[in-house]
Amino acid sequence: MNPFRFFETIVAFRFMREGLTQTLLIVFGVALGGGVIIFMSALLAGLQANIIRRTLNFQAPIQVLAPDQVARPLRAGTDATINLQPRSQQLRSVDQWQKILAAIDARPDVTGATPVLTGPGFAQRGEAAKSVSITGIEPPSYFRVIALPEKIVAGQSDVGPIDVIIGTELAKDLGTAVGDKLSLKAASGAVTTLTVSGIFDFGNKGVNERNVYVSLRTAQSLLDLPGGATSIDVRVHDPFAAEVTAQALRGIGDVRVDSWISTNAQFFSAMSAQILANTLIRVFVGLTVALGIASVLVVSVVQKSKEIGILRAMGTSRRQVLRVFLIQGAFMGLVGALAGSGLAWAFLVLWRGIAKNADGTPLFVVAIEPSLFAIACAGATLVGTLAAVVPARRASRLDPAVAIRG
Repeated sequence: MNPFRFFETIVAFRFMREGLTQTLLIVFGVALGGGVIIFMSALLAGLQANIIRRTLNFQAPIQVLAPDQVARPLRAGTDATINLQPRSQQLRSVDQWQKILAAIDARPDVTGATPVLTGPGFAQRGEAAKSVSITGIEPPSYFRVIALPEKIVAGQSDVGPIDVIIGTELAKDLGTAVGDKLSLKAASGAVTTLTVSGIFDFGNKGVNERNVYVSLRTAQSLLDLPGGATSIDVRVHDPFAAEVTAQALRGIGDVRVDSWISTNAQFFSAMSAQILANTLIRVFVGLTVALGIASVLVVSVVQKSKEIGILRAMGTSRRQVLRVFLIQGAFMGLVGALAGSGLAWAFLVLWRGIAKNADGTPLFVVAIEPSLFAIACAGATLVGTLAAVVPARRASRLDPAVAIRG
């Protein structure tokens, strides 16, 4: 075994031991910076997941709808400058929705697709009456797109031909509970009496007092649209790629396709701005850490110039001197990142204990992902190595005679 195999490592650790105070300060700085980056990354990921989950719990990422009805001139050749009054939009089904549904289900980026029939109506019980949005669903496929079962607070989520699921606000307004009867009346005048099989709470007052869920066949009969579906709701693997999938689906037929990104443009812009701000903060923290490591190593080169000159005079190559300082930078980055990972873990555990709702449930779930710590350690090691490049090159270029004379 070559006795000089670990020469650069031995010299690097000796230099760090002799400048122990500087080494500990920069390791602490790296730990603090790495801990902040990990903590902010985990916090932002948890916040985004919570927002997306709450937003998409009662909204499909993609909706395939019938195209808007457009007013057309009665005669060909009519002057194009004539203003035509916009045509009112009638309740109508997506043309050949079964065929379109099969094509959507076959896509690899789609995790679920379901037919939905939605129309206006009134919910009545005794003297109380409320305007509602009647939603006809096929429970097995609908629950793969919308997390309705998770929001049931009373009763069950399944709906049969004579069942209806309503929100907590509507149940309070109508004075009804699970097992009670209520009447649904469509705009066409059709009326049916159904049994409340479940009550949901989406955490949104408007949804809780407006939406009612019935079986698809019940809605088709009530809204006078036999065999129809006003939309196909689609869930995708990546919610942030919903617009890309929506653009691809626009070519499957005469349909209009909306994604949650286009219908919530302001919300998506705010989230993108939040991600950008977080990224910039992490970049600047990383630059600060890199400058700290570089400054310490520059000082070390000045302080150890005589030792470096002696090493060079004894036959140490420029590459070996270069590696001495690169090892120092990588080591301080790695050790600082490991300490920062422990610090971030402690912060995250503390956050879980503090950030709670009034009922004791977590404000939002912050996952402690091992991969995040691994990436942070690898990144800090790389940053430390790159920060050491300039001081290392300066040390390797020292003239032995000049360095020894001081």
